[in-house]
Amino acid sequence: MDNSAFEMHEDAMQNTLPAGKMNTIFRMEKKRRWSLMNIFLVCLLACTITTAVGVLILSLVYTQNSQPHSEVHLGLEARPLQTTPVVQKAVDPKFQFLNHLPKSKVFEFPGGAIQWARYRNDVKDYLSIEEEAFGSSLNSQRSHMTLGTLRIKSNGLRAPHWHFNANEHGYLAQGTAWIGVVDDGGVVTTYNVTAGQVIFFPQNTLHWIKNVGDEDCFFLLFFSTHDELQTLDVDDVFFSMPEDIASRSLKPEGGINFIRTFHKQKEDQGVNLPPNLAELVINPSYVQSPDSLVWRYFYDLKGSKEYRFPGGIIQLAQYWKNASELSSHEQIFSEFLNQHQNALTLSTLRIYNNGLRQPHFHFNANEMGYVISGCAKVGVINTQGITEFNVHIGDVVFFPMGTQHYIKSACDEDLLLILAFSTGDQLQTLDMDDYLQATADHILAQLFFKKQSEFKKIPKFEEDQAINLP
Repeated sequence: MDNSAFEMHEDAMQNTLPAGKMNTIFRMEKKRRWSLMNIFLVCLLACTITTAVGVLILSLVYTQNSQPHSEVHLGLEARPLQTTPVVQKAVDPKFQFLNHLPKSKVFEFPGGAIQWARYRNDVKDYLSIEEEAFGSSLNSQRSHMTLGTLRIKSNGLRAPHWHFNANEHGYLAQGTAWIGVVDDGGVVTTYNVTAGQVIFFPQNTLHWIKNVGDEDCFFLLFFSTHDELQTLDVDDVFFSMPEDIASRSLKPEGGINFIRTFHKQKEDQGVNLPPNLAELVINPSYVQSPDSLVWRYFYDLKGSKEYRFPGGIIQLAQYWKNASELSSHEQIFSEFLNQHQNALTLSTLRIYNNGLRQPHFHFNANEMGYVISGCAKVGVINTQGITEFNVHIGDVVFFPMGTQHYIKSACDEDLLLILAFSTGDQLQTLDMDDYLQATADHILAQLFFKKQSEFKKIPKFEEDQAINLP
């Protein structure tokens, strides 16, 4: 207050009060000031606590609302599951080695059909968890193997195509076909094949297959990839091409107008058979190229050397380090096969009734097989123990490299399989009787807790017992 008269009066009053009373007044004034300070501090503390609690509550609410929707709605989704629980079906371990191919999806075309035993990137493409288990096994083992069956109707055509990521080896189980191959130099090789013969198409080599017989052709095709097969057909390439690019490349009469006369069919022409084929094609010729070219892509497996055993027969279309026993034509195939990375070896295995392909394993290859006729009991021994299962016509088996396995014929008729091995080198195999005979008997005695002399009871035969009879 700026009134000087008031200040003078106040000072005069202080000067006239006794000293004791002055001290009492001073203490009371000081106490009053501290009481106001305490009230202020308490209020400040209360505001701070209230603010902190509010922030904490908001944080908790935000965190709860920011959780994924699947968790937010978990309670609503879980209620029906209490009355109808979903139980994941366990997959039998045998399906890492077995595929019931006849149960797989059939891809239909105008001129035929294809079925696959293979790995798929999208699990939704599998028809069953058993099929998925087999495909995953091929991929996880890096098997370099895929199998497909190709059926072509009479006069049908597997359209000219090539594969980005695999060599292709085929075995014709039924019918007669005319094959065409165009190599990287533009050289065309054509030849005819009949049942029991083998075809070979290197990776990224254009080829076609035409059924030239009255009955269906049935091919067993093996591809050297454990990933999804990547294929491009010539008609798909043509219709994907800009018209001006196609015209300038081919330079046809009529130029781009001629290119525009081509029309893409609504149905996939992977295996083609036009209904008006007789009007389109007149006097086709199915010429045979010189043997020096043909035998690079062809092998007469049914006419090759038979390796006979007491319980069956094996024939091989493979590379041989020692080619002295091969014909000049077979040497062409053997050497050409070995020039290509990730090539396969093909074989037929015939086991007589009650015959046994004894336990064995392969040093340098995975093995895949298709049952052409008969039936069998198969056993696979790996680090998880033994898995046994039965196979019938159309079934596919897979044996990872180093896995001991055996096959016992279980039908009255002979068992016949077409086998593929993931090596372009000579196949390396060791049979159970061979490795036990090669192991010192005192080592066996110590291992099996059996007297050393007992192992003299295991005979050594002059004739190879790879496939034996009781």
